[in-house]
Amino acid sequence: MKHPQLIDPFNRNLTYLRVSITDRCNLRCMYCAPPRAMIPRLTHAQVLRYEEILRIIRIGVQLGITKIRVTGGEPLVRKGVYGFLAELGKIAGLTDISLTTNGVLLRDHLAEIRDAGIKRLNISLDTLDPERFKRITGYDYFSRVWEGIEAAHDMGFSPIKFNTVAMRGVNDDELMSIARLSFTYPFHMRFIEYMPIGNHHLDKKVQLLAPEILARIQPLGDLVRIERTRNDGPAERYRFKGARGEIGIIQPLSNHFCHRCNRLRLTAAGQLRPCLLSDRQEDLKGPIRKGCLDEELVRIFLQAVRFKPMEHRVDAAQPEEVHDVMSTIGG
Repeated sequence: MKHPQLIDPFNRNLTYLRVSITDRCNLRCMYCAPPRAMIPRLTHAQVLRYEEILRIIRIGVQLGITKIRVTGGEPLVRKGVYGFLAELGKIAGLTDISLTTNGVLLRDHLAEIRDAGIKRLNISLDTLDPERFKRITGYDYFSRVWEGIEAAHDMGFSPIKFNTVAMRGVNDDELMSIARLSFTYPFHMRFIEYMPIGNHHLDKKVQLLAPEILARIQPLGDLVRIERTRNDGPAERYRFKGARGEIGIIQPLSNHFCHRCNRLRLTAAGQLRPCLLSDRQEDLKGPIRKGCLDEELVRIFLQAVRFKPMEHRVDAAQPEEVHDVMSTIGG
């Protein structure tokens, strides 16, 4: 039976599903879980089981999903994750599977990740200074993370992408040092504008927008724009002349990329979200646990796509607030 494709009311073909498998994390980053914030955790029963996640993904593939990114929380803290990744890699029709991690557990589990078929890694790294790493994340794990990064590079993982949230007064003085890594390594350095998500977000004064980010790294040389490809994410891509790696700027606030967004998000609690920056979501877990047929899951996918907004309103004159926290939605 041929299923319809996931094409939203604005003619965007949705082929990318970001899958959060847990809301738990072994760090407490200041922009995700501020130190004084009381953020409730999902119970074991509230979290989708692996077989439920795989069923949802298989339905998504029938509807045209070809790209999956596994996220959290921190996905590597969940028991059984490597077996899940191996099963995910067996799903016919998926052409791109990647993993987002904070890197804390990476060093000791790279072989299991590689054996599961994962070749692409996205690693959250907001500083190269161990003391600042502790201030931002709450834990003194920088050396462990960096050892994992170098080991992943030596094992041939590619591309290895870094996600750096650029924050005024926090790490803005390091942006040039982080960008300089693209000369030494074939890494993809991604600088992200801070987005105020959840009820406990940072003061908006920390926001550093794309033009200022680019100005901070400009002394390293001329940036040459890299032409977009069909499977590219939201980053505007550049390369310094002579660099092995590249630079990416993700600018959800200063230059909306909503018009080319091709993503849906599956939360750890089994909710399908058509937009990161909106609390609108459709429940998949409830129907699955009531024994629904696959046709019902197809209907829910199509319902979510129907309500994908043309663009987010986080920075509008009358902004729409996002109350759910990033660790639950999936980074």
